[in-house]
Amino acid sequence: MRQYVVDELRADEVEKIKEYLDEHCDLSDMVGLYWLKMPNDILSPIQYEHKSCQPHCAAIELGDKWVKFEMLVRSRQKIRCECVSYATTQQRTFLLSFVDNLLDQTGIRI
Repeated sequence: MRQYVVDELRADEVEKIKEYLDEHCDLSDMVGLYWLKMPNDILSPIQYEHKSCQPHCAAIELGDKWVKFEMLVRSRQKIRCECVSYATTQQRTFLLSFVDNLLDQTGIRI
């Protein structure tokens, strides 16, 4: 799996990240798993065409000392579909900008 990981976090940093994710992402049914929606204007052509598969999201998993940002853009409606794919260049930029903003807003230094 392609992912961006921030690890060796302290408990107070994990709590700050949790608060940020609670505010800016959709919470999954699984504890510690969040969904970050991809804006429609950066969806790939096939993702944009697959209206029934939308929203397309990236998973963010929060552990006790780490946070993982998946570089796989998934459908929230279907597990398997041709529209599920690794992030395009624009989508990766969006994801990494989200990480940068999260770290800036929470004051976490890495």
